[in-house]
Amino acid sequence: MARHLIPSDATIKAVRPGDPRKRLNDGDGLYLLLFVKGGAHAWRFDYSFHGRRKTISLGTYPDTSLALARRKADQARQLVAEDIDPSQKRKAEKESWAQERIADEREAQGLPPIDSFEAVAREWYAVKKDGWSPSYGERIIARLENDVFPYIGKVPVAEVPPPQLLEVMRRIEARGVLETAHRALQDCSQALRYAVATGKAPSNPARDLKGALRRPMAKHFPAITEPKRLGELLRAIDSYAATPVVRAALKLAPMVLLRPGELRFAEWPEIDLDAAMWTVPAIRMKRELRQKLHGAPHLVPLPRQAVEVLRELHPLTGHARMVVRGERHHARAMSENTINAALRAMGFSADEVTGHGFRATARTMLQENLGFDPDVIEAQLAHAVRDPLGRAYNRTEFLEQRRKMLQAWANYLDKLRQGAPVVRLSPKA
Repeated sequence: MARHLIPSDATIKAVRPGDPRKRLNDGDGLYLLLFVKGGAHAWRFDYSFHGRRKTISLGTYPDTSLALARRKADQARQLVAEDIDPSQKRKAEKESWAQERIADEREAQGLPPIDSFEAVAREWYAVKKDGWSPSYGERIIARLENDVFPYIGKVPVAEVPPPQLLEVMRRIEARGVLETAHRALQDCSQALRYAVATGKAPSNPARDLKGALRRPMAKHFPAITEPKRLGELLRAIDSYAATPVVRAALKLAPMVLLRPGELRFAEWPEIDLDAAMWTVPAIRMKRELRQKLHGAPHLVPLPRQAVEVLRELHPLTGHARMVVRGERHHARAMSENTINAALRAMGFSADEVTGHGFRATARTMLQENLGFDPDVIEAQLAHAVRDPLGRAYNRTEFLEQRRKMLQAWANYLDKLRQGAPVVRLSPKA
């Protein structure tokens, strides 16, 4: 097919407004449309691809000279010969340039690349965080930001290789925090499962890595489980020179089986001394956020000894809301360090007992020394108690059994405090 039909650039420059021609044909699909786009001339190239007639723009004259237009046309012809559609190639290049521009803008704004591991993990976090307590969500995002994103955050989520993910977990292990490594892997696995569910990744590379991590040693809160030593602690509490509020907290902690935070933030409207019942609001319990907001409260049947401690304390703090108020700020709860500080002052080390350890003491001794049903104990500890079908029992069940158990426990503590011989007691004691 004839080419180069336009003699030179001078031919184009000689065209004046009013020229009756619509275009100048240079041959083999290349031509110049006259007086378009505000008076400029526009290069076009027609070609046939898989039997379809198509047209692409090659620029405007004089920015695109005759020689440059011919080179562009030659490049397009070469693409067609290689079975590549010049129009589709141009669209792909424009999309690539646009993505690069967006990536540069996101980087300038401190944002992760689109569909990178970090971007998808943050998207997963945003979807899930409203179902978590704020503190739990903060711990998750902190682990990802500190230990994961710096190393694989920019990797496309669909291309995260298991060995690289394992290397990230190994870095955490090397610090000696094995539990953190397992939790970080769990966070990554959930984010990657979300990526699979949303079509951003073909599979979850974290799925098979759990067995590759070292198993953390189980750590429990230090607790006294030897009856004689527990009696010594109870006598030390009785003789400890503390304020009435601290003394009351120390006496209640072994009896009521509550977590330190659940005890510290106790409010008088929750406690019915006549009915000997403490109703702890769900929001203060250790539960998932949904259960905190909509779950049933936790019931603590108060033994006679606990009621006596609270009645003695009521004239001092009962005019306000907080039961065990702070020493300096009466509208606030007691400091979280108060109980542990008192235990240290009495000569009991952090390796032997903590405020939280009273729960473990009761859990062990109620079953081993008093013979109570583990399900009843777990219900009072506010742990999930399930039936044979895996369904969680209603937390109000076992109420009478729990009332008898806590009274028996308080009686047993009295005997240990008095130094009585330690014998296995019946649950009916």
